[in-house]
Amino acid sequence: MAKRVAVIGSGVSGLTSIKCCLDEGLQPTCFERSNDIGGLWRFKEKVEEGRASIYQSVFTNSSKEMSCFSDFPMPEHFPNFLHNTRFLEYLKLYAKRFDLLKYIRFKIIFLVDQLQLVRETCFRASIEEELCINSKACVSHQQKLVQ
Repeated sequence: MAKRVAVIGSGVSGLTSIKCCLDEGLQPTCFERSNDIGGLWRFKEKVEEGRASIYQSVFTNSSKEMSCFSDFPMPEHFPNFLHNTRFLEYLKLYAKRFDLLKYIRFKIIFLVDQLQLVRETCFRASIEEELCINSKACVSHQQKLVQ
């Protein structure tokens, strides 16, 4: 039986963590607070409390060749520097290509105290959050886990 791993957040780090878990024969479950993947790359007109947001005109500041995942190049027709909507499109293509969506539970707000439910051995990483063996907190440094 595969070890179960909790992944918190389905942004860039969360999606790659899900894939890495699968590559290693682990069983990931990703908890995403919103109704879609993308993390910071998903622009929202109304910013949720405690959640960072990009502005509507954001472009990547590194080329598509430097911004892509090593196992999934950017489509040829994408421009060299991507608007946030294109980068989000790339993340959705990545999730589809590796069939990652079935491992994500949407509209789940994961409280810090709930890390107790998935941990085997934990240590205090900082005052703001706990990192646990067998769990991946893939929360942007601009966001915090809900207290």
